[in-house]
Parts: sequence; structure tokens; C-alpha cells
Amino acid sequence: MNHAMAKPAHFSTKDRILGAAEALFALHGFAGTSLRQVTAQADVNIAAVNYHFGSKENLVNEVFRRRMDEMTAARMAQLDAARATQPGELRPVLAAFVEPALAMAQDRQSGGAFVRVIARAYAEKNDSLRTFLSDHYGHVLRDFGKAIAACVPELSKEELYWRLDFLAGSLTYAMADFGLIKRPAGVSEANHRAQAARELIHFAEAGFRAAARTHAAPASAGARPPLSTQ
Repeated sequence: MNHAMAKPAHFSTKDRILGAAEALFALHGFAGTSLRQVTAQADVNIAAVNYHFGSKENLVNEVFRRRMDEMTAARMAQLDAARATQPGELRPVLAAFVEPALAMAQDRQSGGAFVRVIARAYAEKNDSLRTFLSDHYGHVLRDFGKAIAACVPELSKEELYWRLDFLAGSLTYAMADFGLIKRPAGVSEANHRAQAARELIHFAEAGFRAAARTHAAPASAGARPPLSTQ
């Protein structure tokens, strides 16, 4: 199959490299994409990649940073607004976590390939990338964890993070639009995503409000936050 892609012409060299890398990582994965392929797609030489990124590992990290910074800013702004205008309300907090991610996934110009890159990150279990995301975006989960805890104080910290982990996994699944429920004919993609957000938020709210376990199990050793939402 021919996966030739149009080469961007009007972006900066760094943006062209990032765009080419994102598209190629989505198609071939991280291990399956060479820097030679990236330079050919971006129409640059290897010196430009080394100058802007230094290594393939850092290029992978920067592909994530470009999308995660934007999504994180949207999430945190919505979370701050929810805390200020609807303190103690769980649903607006969950909406701040879910809606910006689904909005990014809906943006086929910028988000479609990145969603596939996230799937690659899960499949390839990239420890270096996981460390990068944890270091730079782990605070997002911690901030949402605190906000959710204020709404459901009866949950232990362990129970809360298990449930947040499951929410993050469900959100990634919804972002990929890989589920059983397909967009009906005549329904716009925006409306379909909006319904997905409403259903996921409703589902998550019920999960967080479910009764706490009477006897909590021992904490899992080495538990880590989910990759796609750090």
C-alpha cells in the first residue's frame, strides 16, 4: 500500500519535521520509523533534525509535547473555571478532563494522527516516553485527582486513582473512535463526539460515586498513571 503523504510547504522547519514525524509514527510506529523517512517526508536534511531535536527519542517526546501542551492548557483552564463557578460539583470537573481531549481527537487536521500515535505508544510500551510524560504532565492527573477527591471525599486515594485510571483508559478508547457505536448517518462528527462526551461523563460520575470498598486491597506496587493523559 502506498502511504505517500503531501509534504507541508508553509510551516517552519521544526513544524514540518514534527508534522512528518507524527504522521509517520501514526502509520509505522516509533521503532518502524527511521529518521531518514522523517527527513524525506519533511523535505529537510538530517542536520536539521539533529539541530532541532538532537535524537529520535527527543523527537518522539516533542511530537507529544506539541499536542499535550495545548490539551493540558485547555483542560486546566476548564478545571479552574469549574472550581470557581461550581465548587464541589463532580460533573464539571469530569467534563474538564474529557471534553478537551475529545475536541482534540475530533480535529482531523491536528488530532487524528496524534490519536493513532497514542495508540502506538500503548502498543510499543515506550518507557522513555512514559517517563517524559510523567515528568511533564503528571501534575495534570494529580490536579484532577485533588479536584475529584474534593467531590467524593469518601474514596480512599487508592480507590480514586484506580477509577481515574479507568476513566483515562475509557477516554483514550473514545478518542480513537474504535468502539461498537458508530456515528449514525445524518449525525455530524461534532454532535457524535458531544454525545460521546456526555455519555462518558455520566458513566464516570456513576463510577466515582459508587460506594467505596469496605476493605481496601493492599496498594499495588509500582502503580503508574495512564500514558495518554499524563
